[in-house]
Amino acid sequence: MGAYLLRRLLLVVPTLFGIILINFAVVQFAPGGPVEQMLAELRGEGQTLGRLTGEGGGEVRTAQPSAFGTGGGGEGGPVGTYRGARGLDPAVVAEIERAFGFDKPAHERFLTMLGGYLRFDLGRSLFQDRSVWDLVIEKLPVSISLGLWSTLIIYLVSIPLGIRKAVRDGTRFDLWTSGVVLVGYAIPGFLFAVMLVVLFAGGSFFQWFPLRGLASPGAADWPFWQRGLDYAWHIFLPTLTLVIGGFAGLTMLTKNSFLEEINKQYVLTARAKGAEESRVLYGHVFRNAMLIIIAGFPAAFIGILFTGALLVEIIFSLDGLGLLGFEAALRRDYPVMFGTLYIFTLLGLILQIVSDFTYTLVDPRIDFEARR
Repeated sequence: MGAYLLRRLLLVVPTLFGIILINFAVVQFAPGGPVEQMLAELRGEGQTLGRLTGEGGGEVRTAQPSAFGTGGGGEGGPVGTYRGARGLDPAVVAEIERAFGFDKPAHERFLTMLGGYLRFDLGRSLFQDRSVWDLVIEKLPVSISLGLWSTLIIYLVSIPLGIRKAVRDGTRFDLWTSGVVLVGYAIPGFLFAVMLVVLFAGGSFFQWFPLRGLASPGAADWPFWQRGLDYAWHIFLPTLTLVIGGFAGLTMLTKNSFLEEINKQYVLTARAKGAEESRVLYGHVFRNAMLIIIAGFPAAFIGILFTGALLVEIIFSLDGLGLLGFEAALRRDYPVMFGTLYIFTLLGLILQIVSDFTYTLVDPRIDFEARR
C-alpha cells in the first residue's frame, strides 16, 4: 500500500500541471479580461474594480506586479472617471497592462505563476490589493462549516435510509420514502433556499432565523456554549438547504448497492446456514455495499464545499469560498481564479487518495498493489 500511495502522490504533480495549463489556455481566449475591465472603468463604462488613479488620463499608481500583476493598490485614491472625449492615452493603457502583468507573453506569465505555486505563493488579487492566501483563509471557515456539516448529515441520513429501503424493497415504506426522495431531488437547492428565506428568515412569514453571516454582532464576547448555539442558529437553514438537495442521490445509491449485494449467492448461503439477519446485513453485505459509497465521498464533499454551496452562500449572505471564486470569475481576477483552482484541485486529489486508503480499511481484501 505504501508504494501505491507514493505513486499516487507523485501523480498529483503532473495532474495539477495539466489542469492548470488547460484552464490557463482557455482563459487566454475569454473576452473581457482585467485590462479591458479597467479600461472600461476609466472610460466610465463599468463599476469600480480596483484602486487606480486615472483622472483625465493622468497617473496610474500600482504596487509591484506578481504573476498576473498587482493587487491594484498603492497609496492612491479610488478610480477616477476618464473625462476625455473618446479613447484613452496609450501611455495609460500601457501602464495598466504593465501593472497587471499583461505586457509579458502568455508563456512567461504561466511559468511565473507556476514558480509561485511551487513555493505556495498564490499571488495577489488584481482588484483587492490582498494576497490570495489571505482571501482564502478569510473565506475558508464559512465553506468548511457548510461542507462538513452538510456532508456529515447527508451521510448520517442517507445510509441508514438507503439500507432500510433496500431491506423493505417494494413495501409501503419504500414507496412513500421514494416520493420524499424524488421531491428532494427534483427541487433545485437555490429554490429551496429561497423558500426557507421566505418562510423562516423574515421574507414574508416568520423571523425565526438570521439571514446574514454565521455569528451575531458581539458574539465573540459571549460564553462558549452561547456562541455554539448562535452558530447553530445561523447555519441551520443553509445546511438544511444543502442536505435536502444532496441526500436523495446518496440514498438511492445506497439502496441499489445493498439490493445488488443482498441478491448474491453468498448472502443466500449465509441465510441458509441460519445466520441472523442483522449479522448477514452488517457482517457481510455492509462491507461490500459500502465500497461504492466510500468511493463517492471525495466527490460529494468537494461538490458541496466548492460548488453546491455557491448559490446558498449568495442567498444567505455567507461570504465563503464559493462566492469568492464566483466573483473572481466575473471580474477576471486571474490570481484569485487560478489560486482557488489550485487549492481546490490539490485538495480533491488528496481526498481521492484518502478515499483509496479507506477502501482497504473497509475491505482488507483489496490490494491496490496487486498486478495480474
